[in-house]
Amino acid sequence: MSRLTCCFLILLFLKTGAGNERFNEQQTPQGTTPEARGTWVARQADERDTGKDTRMSMRMRMFDRQDRVRERAMTLLALRGGAGRPVLGDRTLVRFSYPNDIKGTAFLVWEQPGADDERFLYLPSLGRVRRIASSEAQESFVGSDFTYEDIGGREFDEYTYRLIEGTGATDAWTAADGSKHPVYTLESRSRAANARFPRVVSLVRRDNFVVVHAEIRNRRDEVQKTFDAQRVEKSGAYWTVLQMRMVDALQRTRTELTIEKVEYDVGLTADDFSRRELERGGGGSRLPAARP
Repeated sequence: MSRLTCCFLILLFLKTGAGNERFNEQQTPQGTTPEARGTWVARQADERDTGKDTRMSMRMRMFDRQDRVRERAMTLLALRGGAGRPVLGDRTLVRFSYPNDIKGTAFLVWEQPGADDERFLYLPSLGRVRRIASSEAQESFVGSDFTYEDIGGREFDEYTYRLIEGTGATDAWTAADGSKHPVYTLESRSRAANARFPRVVSLVRRDNFVVVHAEIRNRRDEVQKTFDAQRVEKSGAYWTVLQMRMVDALQRTRTELTIEKVEYDVGLTADDFSRRELERGGGGSRLPAARP
C-alpha cells in the first residue's frame, strides 16, 4: 500500500502530512527522462515523513445531483510500517461514529509488502467482518466519491509515472489565500488492464510534495473525478491537507472532507489495528468519537 497521496488521496489524499525537514529547498527531479523524473517525484511523496502514527477526527459531507447533503463523522488511525517499525506494512483503521445507521461501521487495511493488501469492512448491523476483494478496490466507499482504494492506498509499483514538463517553474497552484506555489505535474498510469480509473494527473507542491489537485480519468480517458486541497496548513512538524473535495463530473456528485482534529506520534501500536479491534465497534478505542 502506497503513501502516494500525490497521485491519488485519504490515504490517497488523507496521508497528506509532510515533515519540512527534507524540503526546506525545492529539489530538482533526478533522472534523464520524463518517466525517471516522474518516478522520482512520486517516490519523494511516497517516502516523505508523516510521523510514526496519526490520529484524526473527520467530517464527510456527501452531495447528490440535487445538491442534497448527507453527513458522516469518522475517526482514522494510521500506523506507519517499515523496517525496524512495529509492523512491516502500513496499517489504517477508519471508524464511523455518525449517523446512527452506520455508527460502528469500520474499515481496516493491512499493507502486505510484496503481496496484495488486505482490506476488511466491519458491518455492525450484520455483526461480521467482510473482506474487500481487490476487484472491489475502486468501488465507492460508503456512498461517497472516494473509493476503497482512495481510503486504503495502493501499491507504488502498480503504477507507472511520468513528469509532464513544458512550462517548467511557471507551473503553479494558487491557494485559497491567493498565495502561489510552484508544483510538479505528475501523470500516473495503472498497470492493471481492468482499472476503473487508469490515469491520474496530479499537481504536487515542490516545497513539501503535498498533492493539491488531481484529475482522475476513467477508461474513456475522461476527467471523471477531480480532487482539490482547499486548506493546507502546518500541523506541528507536518504539512496537512485539512479540507479537501472530490467531485464526480459524470455522476454530478461531490464529497467534502474536513479534518477537525489531527495528532501525530501519539503512541499507537499494532494492537490498535487488529481484527479484534475492528470488531469492537470502537468501544475500546483511544480515539474520541467526533460529535455530530
